[in-house]
Amino acid sequence: MTEKQEEHSRAIGDNNRAIGERYERIAALFLKAQGYELICTNYRCRFGEIDIVARELGQLCFVEVKYRKSDGHGMPGEAVDKRKQQRIIRASRAYLYEHRELETPIRFDVVEILGNRIRVIKDAFGATF
Repeated sequence: MTEKQEEHSRAIGDNNRAIGERYERIAALFLKAQGYELICTNYRCRFGEIDIVARELGQLCFVEVKYRKSDGHGMPGEAVDKRKQQRIIRASRAYLYEHRELETPIRFDVVEILGNRIRVIKDAFGATF
C-alpha cells in the first residue's frame, strides 16, 4: 500500500469512527427518552467494547448500536452476527466482574438506526453464564 493509500484508509477509518460515535450518542439519547438509565458508553476491555451499558426495569442492558443509511445491505441489526455477539458477551462478563454485578439480571439489546428511523431490539440475543 502506498503512503497516499494509507492516508486515505486512515481518513476513512477516522470518519467511520466519527459516524459511529454520532449515532451512539443519538442512540443513548433515544434510550434515555425510553426510560433507560444510562450507566456508561464505550466500555472497553481486552475482550472488546460495549457501546452502551444501561439499566431498564431492573435489568442491566448491554447495548450494541448499529447504523446504516439504507437497507441496501440488509438491516443494521443483522450485522450483530454470532462472532460480534460473542465479543459483546465476553466484554459483558468482564464488566459484570469488574463492577461486582454478578447477580444482576442482564440482557443484550441492539439499537438499530436505519436512515433516521430508530428501533430497539430488546433481548436481541442471549448468553449463558
